[in-house]
Amino acid sequence: MQSDVAELDGACHCGAVRFRVNLTDGLHTARRCTCSYCSMRGAVAVSANLDGISLTAGEELLTLYQFGTFTAKHYFCSRCGIYTHHQRRSNPNQYGVNVACLDGLSPFDFEEVPVNDGIHHPTDGMSRVDGILRYERNPA
Repeated sequence: MQSDVAELDGACHCGAVRFRVNLTDGLHTARRCTCSYCSMRGAVAVSANLDGISLTAGEELLTLYQFGTFTAKHYFCSRCGIYTHHQRRSNPNQYGVNVACLDGLSPFDFEEVPVNDGIHHPTDGMSRVDGILRYERNPA
């Protein structure tokens, strides 16, 4: 896996929502979160600036979900239900992009992913890495 990749195409599961993303620091920003929503969603996200995503198809099919402080904006496809990206609460000038939606990538490509403490959120003055999620393939 090439971690320094900058620009990638992506899509939801059904392919109705398509986009091109320019990542802020390649795949080096990969992370998960322990907030109530992310814990249930289970996605690995990477970062892009707000002007770093271009929707190329299906923008009208995106649905918005917000909760709590209503700062973060979580977008998902209204047809297949897959979360594609979200405007971050910890940095509203960036999107978190679902790695599983990026062409040729899977959350299982990462041996280790930092897990941020989303219960004690950075904008509440309490930011920390809560743990590390590890994935080891079984030997063939």
